[in-house]
Amino acid sequence: MFVDNPYGTGYSYIDSDSFVHSLSEMADQFVMFLEKWFKIFPQFELDDIYLAGESYAGQHVPYIARAILDRNKKNAQKWGLKGMLIGNGWIAPEEQYKAYLSFAYERGLVQRDSDVAKRIESQQAICMKELNQAGGKDRVSIKQCEDVLQEILRETQTPGTDGNQQCMNMYDVRLKDSYPSCGMNWPPDLADVTTYLRRKDVVDALHIDSQKQTGWKECNGAVGTAFRSSESKPSLSLLPDLIAEVPIVLFSGAEDLICNHIGTEELISNMQWNGGKGFELSQGTWAPRRDWEFEGQPAGFWQEARNLTYVLFYNSSHMVPFDYARRTRDMLDRFMGVDISSIGGTPTNSRIDGEKGLETSVGGHPNSTAAQEAEYTRLEAAKWSAYYKSGETVLVIVIIAAGAWGYCIWRDRRKRAGYKGIFGDDTPMALGGARRSIQPEEIGGVSKRVRRPRRDVEAVEFDESELDELHFEPTESTIRDRYSIGGDSDDEDEKIYDGLVNAKGKQRI
Repeated sequence: MFVDNPYGTGYSYIDSDSFVHSLSEMADQFVMFLEKWFKIFPQFELDDIYLAGESYAGQHVPYIARAILDRNKKNAQKWGLKGMLIGNGWIAPEEQYKAYLSFAYERGLVQRDSDVAKRIESQQAICMKELNQAGGKDRVSIKQCEDVLQEILRETQTPGTDGNQQCMNMYDVRLKDSYPSCGMNWPPDLADVTTYLRRKDVVDALHIDSQKQTGWKECNGAVGTAFRSSESKPSLSLLPDLIAEVPIVLFSGAEDLICNHIGTEELISNMQWNGGKGFELSQGTWAPRRDWEFEGQPAGFWQEARNLTYVLFYNSSHMVPFDYARRTRDMLDRFMGVDISSIGGTPTNSRIDGEKGLETSVGGHPNSTAAQEAEYTRLEAAKWSAYYKSGETVLVIVIIAAGAWGYCIWRDRRKRAGYKGIFGDDTPMALGGARRSIQPEEIGGVSKRVRRPRRDVEAVEFDESELDELHFEPTESTIRDRYSIGGDSDDEDEKIYDGLVNAKGKQRI
């Protein structure tokens, strides 16, 4: 199910200017939507519900989950919230702002003790001063801390082959982009979406209310102006109580800078939940980081403790499902406990510490053994039974507040340039959510709209032209070492400012 939330985004509309102002209000409206939807489709009200999203959905998903659980306490008819998944989420500003520079050092993007490092550290000190003021840690976004990322992007720009300045892609540091876009020309998928979603045949097919007078657009400035979340506390404050009631997965693409994995790992390490702190199982004993292999290749690691799971995806960007759709599906099936080996599809060769676990399938033709064992009707019945437990549908709600998730809506979309999956073995898939965006005015200079040649996002060839420093074939050992920061231990439409914060809020379907 795809929901344009809060109202005023995407195809949704309101006949006044009473837009949403806080995350709590947004969540209450989402619950109101579900109430009305279940009245129309009561057959779904007993289904399992999973909430999933990415980037600024790190705020949306916990707030919506809290609203659902609070609603359950007041109603005889309970909704079956069974889990949450958040990818590269913006959850804990304190830990994640600090992680900008930590990630830059860890990846060699900035050299310690250099003049560049000193200038960035100076901005970091300003950020820390603001964080340490009364109420500083209770803010979802802080301008002085957003400027740390701005400084990193500005200080690391280099001359491009075309004579213009280029910078790293903040969503995938292996890639370059024109300065000051720094990732806003990526990925290309939405280049034609606005035109497509405004076509009459598409609008008619989706049964969009004829009373909506304006066409679809990705970001609605009026919604964003109102939706500042200035009175909302970061969703980190909600997580401990949520984990006590609902299993949660946090996952990260290792090549993302803007909501990077170091920040996520730090927030987990510092958080106390279910009788413990971080992934420490007992004094000096930590939950192991279990190696994950997918079809014979190192895919990342899993770490679990007390109802919280963390998954790191190697060689992946801010948008993990874009790079690795099939691996993302494997993670989703594992989390939901979906065993579909009886369907007849070819099971995925996915192992954690060498253990295969549930048989998960991400496509493929029926294998010969299964085809001989049963007729088509039996396979169809098995297919549905895997997702219908006792006749109940598993309902995965994908949070995609189109155009207002976070602060993205203060700027117009730049036309996208070409991009493809780095390792190219997966086709696109989305869990939904929003990404952070950056506005050129806040970095300085005039944005040059550079349009690189369009390419097939689903192409499987490895595209070396998109990379700067990957001049070697990674081995299993080098891949794992690259992302190790301490083994199993966790110690390791308004103006300029709004644009940088926006980067957490760009919509992805």
